[in-house]
Amino acid sequence: MTSKETRAASEPAWFKSSYSGANATECVECARHDTGVWVRDSKCRDGATLAVTGKAWAALIDGLGRSAAGHPKH
Repeated sequence: MTSKETRAASEPAWFKSSYSGANATECVECARHDTGVWVRDSKCRDGATLAVTGKAWAALIDGLGRSAAGHPKH
């Protein structure tokens, strides 16, 4: 295995929201890991990364879904 293959195998699989579109200028990317999710600015991939626990991520997604559907907070 080459060093490039080793590096690629250890890098997280980053993804963007399907709502971002090809020309999005304000977007974040996310990657799952053992204890939750990493979040980074898609325009600054070498910059800071925010680590979020799985429980916090689930609460965020639930809250966003409720907001989009017009449901009140818990």
